[in-house]
Amino acid sequence: MKHITCHIDFISPYAYLAFEQLPEALAGLSYEVAYRPVLLGAMLKHHGQLGPGEIPAKRIWTYRHSLWLARTLGIPMDMPATHPYNPLPHLRMALATTRDGNVSRHVAETIFRAVWRGGAEAVDPARLEALAAGLPQLRDGNGDEARAQLRANTDAAIAAGAFGVPAFEADGELFWGLEGLPLLRAHCEGDDWFAGEAWSKAAERPGVFRKSP
Repeated sequence: MKHITCHIDFISPYAYLAFEQLPEALAGLSYEVAYRPVLLGAMLKHHGQLGPGEIPAKRIWTYRHSLWLARTLGIPMDMPATHPYNPLPHLRMALATTRDGNVSRHVAETIFRAVWRGGAEAVDPARLEALAAGLPQLRDGNGDEARAQLRANTDAAIAAGAFGVPAFEADGELFWGLEGLPLLRAHCEGDDWFAGEAWSKAAERPGVFRKSP
């Protein structure tokens, strides 16, 4: 059985789509998944990047593209009334349901669908209160323990090489994005391509990188 760690932030439309698509993408394989909430904003800051929603032209494309992908995949999806939004309430709410930093698929599904279906304000106080009431609470989502867990999850994802969400870890390898799901499946099936130079030596290629002014 393969163990997969899935790094997610509920703010990402691609994380939502990949989450919904994952069971179909891995159908027939023996695997277990640990769903691990991380803070995408902190991850982007670490790598010196802006989020797609912070770049006007990319923001428009991201919304159009993700809605198109949802349509082609048959996944119900509506843009939240406001986006980007602050995902901390959802991340901390999820981590209130666990002691080890991993959340159940049910918890992740409940929060993802609250954000990405219906078109409402994602962090409307009344909706947040109702959402939290329907989830098991093992600790205070606004307490120091949950806050520290979110930082630890994010730091661990960065240390593993993650630069965005969704990111999938399996056997020490990292697969990124909705478009990474076919690679993840091939890896889990034991495709020997991953033992070849196309995979192993990709990082060895020299390049010229522009320095920040």
